[in-house]
Parts: sequence; structure tokens; C-alpha cells
Amino acid sequence: MEIFNKHDIDVPDLDAAYVQGKKPRRHAITSSVSNLHHYKHDCLCSFLDLQLHELNARFDEENTELLQCVSCLSPSSSFESFDVKKLLRMVELYPNDFVDVPEVAVRHQLQNYVRNVRCDPKFANLNGLSDLCAKLVETKKCNTFDIVYKLLKLALVLPVATASVERVFSAMKFVKSHLCNKMGDQWLNDRLVTFIERDVLGTINNDVILAHFQEIDTRRFSL
Repeated sequence: MEIFNKHDIDVPDLDAAYVQGKKPRRHAITSSVSNLHHYKHDCLCSFLDLQLHELNARFDEENTELLQCVSCLSPSSSFESFDVKKLLRMVELYPNDFVDVPEVAVRHQLQNYVRNVRCDPKFANLNGLSDLCAKLVETKKCNTFDIVYKLLKLALVLPVATASVERVFSAMKFVKSHLCNKMGDQWLNDRLVTFIERDVLGTINNDVILAHFQEIDTRRFSL
């Protein structure tokens, strides 16, 4: 109720019948449901269902599982959310980054790591994975717990990699429009490089580009 009083919001009688529409009360249509039922089920629950639908569409089962694994690395509350089983699963999701690393070695290092950092006051009150990663480097424990350090780096790179992939697909939709759907893959790839890496392309002098095209054997006239 505090937020309603703060913003001078009128609170309806939740047990009263819900009145539909904004017409004058004498012309309004009285519903058979209460205000509580309307605002809870018709408004709040419908909004939550919409949000869940959007989240499920964006994060499939594997992505959700990966995010749950990443959350286990959090240093909050003395590594309260640390879970060896979920981090072992995270290692399985990155097979190319943990080649020839036996599960026993990973489990052993994870158990030693969490015991070590929980007893070290330097790892208390850290804010997020970036602070934890920096503290591991500062204390040289990144060498002792190299597997954990690699998991942290993968977790920190994940948002950047996801955003980069989304930008690439956005660029593909922009370049390969309905007017150019029949272009070849190689031709498309060449032009996507210049579109996606605009910052790098901006550092190249125009004279260098002109000289490159001028040296092409099929060029019949000067630029």
C-alpha cells in the first residue's frame, strides 16, 4: 500500500465487482468477477505468461542450462551458489576447450577451489565474476586453479559473444534483403565483412583501396 500512497493512486475495493470500461458509472457494465480476480488473473497473470513466452522463445533449454551453470561461479554470499555438478556440466558444454581433461581432475580442482576461496578473506565481498577473475589473477591462483579460471573466462566472454552473433545475423538480414536473395554465398560473405567490421574498414585509407583495385588484372581503366 505504501507505493499507492506515495504516488496518490486510488486503491479500488478488491472485493467489489469489476466495472468494465471508462464510461460514466451509470452506463458502465458491471462484471461478474471481482476487482481482485481481474487485476490478478486477467492483468498480472496474462502479463507474466507473455513474459515467460518471450523468455522461452529467446532462451532454449540448452541456453537456460548454460546460464544456470554460469550462475554457480558467482562469489556472492561466500560462494553460496557454487555447485560442482552444474560446473561439470558446463565443462561438457565446451568440449573443445577442455580436451583431454578427465572429469576426476575437474571435480577435484573444483572442490579444492571452493574450499580455498571460502577461507581466503581476499575473496570476500567481491562484486560479480569480473572482480573474481581479477582477484584470481592478482593472487596468482589462476595458475593453481586453471580449469576454474578458464570457466570464468568463458562465462565473461559469453555476453559479448552472444551480442556479436546477434549483430552478425542482424547485418545479414540488412545486407541480404528481399531484393538480393539470389546473391552467391561468397559474394555475400565478402560484403558482410566490410559491413560488420566497419570500424576496421574506417582505418583503411581510400588510396590503399583504389591502389588494390587498380592492380586487379581485369581492370580496364584507371580509377
